[in-house]
Amino acid sequence: MKKYEELVKFIIKNIGGKNNILNVTHCVTRLRFQLKDESKANDDALKNNSGIITVMHSAGQYQVVIGNHVADVYSELVNEIGVKESQEPSQRKMKIKEKALDLISGIFMPSLSLLCACGMIKGLNIIFSFVGLYTQESDLYLLINAIGDCFFYFFPIVIGYNTAKKINMNPYTGMIIGAALCYPTINGVDLNFFGLNLNATYTSTVLPVIITCFLAAPIEKFLNKVLPSVIRSFMTPTIVLLVSVTVGFILIGPIVNAASQGISDALLAVYALSPVLAGILFATLWQVFVIFGVHITFIVLCMMNLSMGIPDPLLGSQVFVAFATSAVVLAIFIRTKNKELRSACIPAFISSIFGITEPALYGITITRPVMFAVSCIGSGISGAISGFLGFRYYQMAGIGLLEIPALLPTTNTGMVLLQVVICMIITFVITFVLAFVLYKENTQPSSSQPSPSIEETSKSYGEISSPIKGEVKPLSAAKDDAFATGALGKGCVIMPEEGKVYSPFDGTVLVMFPTGHAIGLVDDKGCEILIHVGINTVQLGGKHFFPKVKIGDKVKKGQFLLEFDLEAIKEEGYDTDTIVVVSNSKDYSEVSLSKEGEIVPQDCLLTVKG
Repeated sequence: MKKYEELVKFIIKNIGGKNNILNVTHCVTRLRFQLKDESKANDDALKNNSGIITVMHSAGQYQVVIGNHVADVYSELVNEIGVKESQEPSQRKMKIKEKALDLISGIFMPSLSLLCACGMIKGLNIIFSFVGLYTQESDLYLLINAIGDCFFYFFPIVIGYNTAKKINMNPYTGMIIGAALCYPTINGVDLNFFGLNLNATYTSTVLPVIITCFLAAPIEKFLNKVLPSVIRSFMTPTIVLLVSVTVGFILIGPIVNAASQGISDALLAVYALSPVLAGILFATLWQVFVIFGVHITFIVLCMMNLSMGIPDPLLGSQVFVAFATSAVVLAIFIRTKNKELRSACIPAFISSIFGITEPALYGITITRPVMFAVSCIGSGISGAISGFLGFRYYQMAGIGLLEIPALLPTTNTGMVLLQVVICMIITFVITFVLAFVLYKENTQPSSSQPSPSIEETSKSYGEISSPIKGEVKPLSAAKDDAFATGALGKGCVIMPEEGKVYSPFDGTVLVMFPTGHAIGLVDDKGCEILIHVGINTVQLGGKHFFPKVKIGDKVKKGQFLLEFDLEAIKEEGYDTDTIVVVSNSKDYSEVSLSKEGEIVPQDCLLTVKG
C-alpha cells in the first residue's frame, strides 16, 4: 500500500487538504469525496497526475477516477487522513439545488415514458382522424382518445404513488390521496365546507397531490411510532387519509393551483414579449440544460400548463434540437476517417433521430467544442422558427420524430404538420452544412501503416460472452465520461432487459464490491473484466442488489453471478445501463465490439486480440 503514499498526499493537497474533506468513499474505479468547498480543489493538477485518470463533478460528489486499484489507494488515503474505512455511500446533506433536482427526478422520471406514450397516442389519434381513417365523432376515436387521455386525467394517482415512494411513505397511501383528489363527483362542482364555498378541479394536476403527500408523510411516521401494533396497520392510513385529503382538497389545492397559474402566466408573459428571442435562447441552451440535468424542471412546468389546458410554448421550441444533433453526427460520420468514431456515429445518429441525444452529446459532440457549438447554433435557428410560427406543446408525446404529434392542435392540423416538417428539414440541412464545413479531424499519427508483426498480433486472443440480456451499444454511449472516453478500458454498454448477470468466461472473481453493483473478473489467460450495473448505483448502498458469489470464487462460463431488481433501481431514479469493459485493455492490441443490438448471455460480445 505504501507505493500509493505519494499519490495520496498529492490528492489530499490538491483537494484542499484534510480539513476540506467531509467524507470519502470509493466505488470500483473512483474515490468519491464530499468536500466542504469544492472551489479549493485543483482540477487541472489532479488531471495531469499520471496516477489519476480524470476528475468528475457528479451526483453532489467530487470524484477522482483512479482505476481498478482504487481500493488500495483508498486504504492508504483513510490511513493518511485518519478516518474509519467505510464503503457505505456518503450521507452528506445535499445542497438545495441537488435536493430539488433529485426530488423532481424521483417523482416524475419513473412515469415519464408512459406519459410520453399516452401523449403520442393522443397525437396519432389526431393525425389518423385528419387523414380520414376515421372521424372525431366515431367511437374508435373516442376509445383511442380514452387510452391516451386516461393517464393525464388520473395523473394525480401516479404522482401520489411516486411521491410517497420518494419520501419513504407508504406508496399506496400516496396513490389513494391522488385518487381522492381527482374523484369525479367532487371535482368541478360547487361545494360548501362550513360556509366556505369551493369549486376545485384536481384531475391532471401534479402539485396539489405532491404537497398533500408531504403533509401526510410526517403524520404517518408519527402514528406508526405511537399507535399499538395491533391497530397500526389500519388506523394509521385511516387517520392519515382523513386529515391529509381533507386539508389537501380544501386548503392546499386551491392555494397551489393559484400559485401554478401565476407561474404559468409569468412564463407565458416572458415568452409573449418576443417569441422568436425566447425560442432562440431556450433551444440553444437545451443541451446545456440536459448536461446539468435541469431540463426535467421545464418538463414539469409544461405538465403544469397542460394540466390547466394551456398549450406550452417553451417545450414547443426545443422539439428540433434532436435533429440538429443528428445532423452534426451525420456530418462527422461522412467527414471522419477514424473508424472507431465512424462506428460510434451510426448508433448515435439513429438514437438522436428518435430523441435520445445523450450518446451523441457525451460520446461525440461535447468533446469536440466546435461541433457542440454548431449543434447549439442549429438548435437556436430551429427555436427562432418555432417561436415565429408559434409552435406549442398540446400534449405530452414521445421524443425526436415521435415528438411531432405533441405540436399538432385539433384544428388546422394539416397546415401545422406541414410547418413542422419544413422546420425539421431546415434545421437538419443548415446544421449539417455548418458541421460538414467546420469539422476538422484530430491530427494524430496514423496507425494504419502495415507492420511485419501485425499478422502475428492480430490472432484472436479470445472471445468474451455477454453477461447480460439486453441491447448493446458502443462504449461512447455510456452516461459517465470516465467510461465513455475509454479511460477505464475498452468495452460497451448494455441496456439490460432483466436483472441477472452471468459469467462471460471461466475465471475468478477479482472484485465483488460490498454494494453489489459491480463485479470484477479475471479469466485463466489474465483478461480482466469489469461489469458495472447502472450509473452512480453505488449510492444505493447495496439496496436492490443480490450477489451470488464472493471475491476469490472460481466461476464457470454462464454461472449466475448477480441478481438485481431492475425496475426498483429505475424507480429510485438511477440509470440501469450496464458497463462492460476490459479493465486491462492496454495489455492487448485490440478490444472490439462483436455485436450491437439485442443480445443474450453467452452470445459473443467482445473480441480481444493479443
